[in-house]
Amino acid sequence: MMIATPPAETTVDSIVDRVHGQLSAMAIGFAFKPGERLNEVALAKQLGVSRTPLREALNRLNSEGLLRYLPGKGFFCRDLDVQEIFALYELRKAIEVAAVRLSIARAQDAEIAALLAFLDATGPDPGERNPVELVELDEAFHEGLMHLSDNAEMVRVLRNVNARIRFVRWIDMDRGDRRHTQLEHREIVQALQRRDEATCAALLEKHIDRRVDQITSAIKEGYAQIYMNGVARHG
Repeated sequence: MMIATPPAETTVDSIVDRVHGQLSAMAIGFAFKPGERLNEVALAKQLGVSRTPLREALNRLNSEGLLRYLPGKGFFCRDLDVQEIFALYELRKAIEVAAVRLSIARAQDAEIAALLAFLDATGPDPGERNPVELVELDEAFHEGLMHLSDNAEMVRVLRNVNARIRFVRWIDMDRGDRRHTQLEHREIVQALQRRDEATCAALLEKHIDRRVDQITSAIKEGYAQIYMNGVARHG
């Protein structure tokens, strides 16, 4: 019996997806230095792929804002830019607050109860979790909250924003108070449960809001980690 060979394009797509995932993790964690030009030949060798799928993955990361492409010069690691991160926080706040207003009308009681159960299960204490794991849990909560809006496009945008601010959020999580954060999460969901739109939106906006000086401080620490420690964090 002959075994069917998968279509070539499926194989190529899976390679591109794998390389994209690997490069995405490297870009998010600043395995490349800010502003550094990427060596495509070395990367292809390191990842065990040809230049074609590598270039496709790099182009995808450029469109996602995780790398920069300069015509005639190549691909570069993005900078840790205060204004860009601040703008991304503003975008995150805008779409999450808009989504939670939709959730007031659309969320099922059982879905809201499940989100509260998630908070119970993950607990207020960080335990032995590192900042990478804590940010994963935090992102899971906020994505779960946005899913209640029944708007998949908002979730897609939020995931992109989260990826682009994740490095700064790891630093925030290092310095933050998880008990306070989890209390705020619970208050947001309880306001949603009461269908109190004004309170729910106000609590969420305050929870997400970051000032420029807070972002600047986190970025300074981020540069210190990148250049003094010489390593990036990965999940």
